[in-house]
Amino acid sequence: MPRENRTRFVAQAAVIAGLYVAITFAFQPISFGPVQLRVSEALCVLVAFSFSAVPGLFVGCLLANLVAVALGISIPIDVIVGSLSTLAAAALGYALRKRFWLLPLPAVCINAVAVGTMLHYVYMPEISVLWNILYVGAGQVLACYGLGLPLYFGLRRVGLARWGFTA
Repeated sequence: MPRENRTRFVAQAAVIAGLYVAITFAFQPISFGPVQLRVSEALCVLVAFSFSAVPGLFVGCLLANLVAVALGISIPIDVIVGSLSTLAAAALGYALRKRFWLLPLPAVCINAVAVGTMLHYVYMPEISVLWNILYVGAGQVLACYGLGLPLYFGLRRVGLARWGFTA
């Protein structure tokens, strides 16, 4: 990869990571905890425009979760489970980037199962694993489909390719 392309890749990933952290904390009251709607997960659709979104989303989630632990909002296991779930979902989303209706599906399914299961064992053992998965899944559907797909269509209309975003 030529130096210019590497610089662009790193810059795009950094911007995406920064956006993820900023949006997560802008909506902090609903971004963490047993029942959550992480609005920043709408950014999962950015994998349709550039592979740099995969590390960008992972680093953004990792940083947001690390800051949340430092502030006492979250716990260390969430850094591992949440961040790795976002990485896996972003990578699978990139593989589905040509099918926009399926694009958010990995973020919904992987986070619902992984984060929902983690929340059950850490925060809400009195509520079944299935209900925790459904709570997280519902939040992910709202963020990824309800906000993410309109974002996808808006960004397509704007034409991100002219700013160097190409899948």
